Amino acid sequence: MSSAIRIGIGGWSYEPWRETFYPADLPKKQEQHHATRAMSAIEVNATYYRSQTPTTFANWAKVAPDGFVYTLKASRFCTNRKVLAEAGESVERFVGQGIVELGDKLGPILWQFMATKAFDADDFGAFLALLPRTHAGAPLRHAVQVRHASFAVPEFVALCRAAGVGIVFADSAEYPAIADVSGDFVYARLENARAEAEAGYDPAELDRWAEAARGWARGESPVGLPYAAPDPAPVSPRETFIFAINGHKPKAPAVALALRARLGV
Repeated sequence: MSSAIRIGIGGWSYEPWRETFYPADLPKKQEQHHATRAMSAIEVNATYYRSQTPTTFANWAKVAPDGFVYTLKASRFCTNRKVLAEAGESVERFVGQGIVELGDKLGPILWQFMATKAFDADDFGAFLALLPRTHAGAPLRHAVQVRHASFAVPEFVALCRAAGVGIVFADSAEYPAIADVSGDFVYARLENARAEAEAGYDPAELDRWAEAARGWARGESPVGLPYAAPDPAPVSPRETFIFAINGHKPKAPAVALALRARLGV
């Protein structure tokens, strides 16, 4: 058995995509409608920079079709700080801004940390304890993307597993990759798209990521990826999110569509 695999991109408003992704005659105000049908998930970056309104989240839910999921990047005021344990008020403000208006289209919240943020077990553990499991009766899921090599240790993985928080796996030319599964879902970001590759990644690379996605959805820990902990997570089917994001951004939709075609999702 396996769980759902969701493939997507970051946001829907990016001018170069007018030439490569959106139909030439598509009105700009229809971009979100088009993107939420071409993809099965979208990672929203706007929530990292500023708060939104409950009405905005409700409208996003209305635009997207049934079965579609938005993941939200948490506010920088939560993660870009010296002492993470002091982020409680910012976390509450982010969660309370109206995200539950997305209903069943609310996916995991992405907590992304600066590349200069090193691992401090006590402080990071205190931060994980601030992440609520529910808000206004709605279940919340969380994923953390750390980008400093000091996090690639068993202690970090153990903290995330104990908290039920997912570790983001990033295929990146700039940051260390940690593939350990720690939550009841998998969150992967493909950040290495290249301009010279027709679909952003070479066909063999896309085949590899499609196979990894199948393995994650079955609950496996795919071979050949970098792991920080000695023991894999128990095998259990997991909803799997894969976003083509960063790298050569104009190619992101091509990466995502190529993966969707390979996976039949």
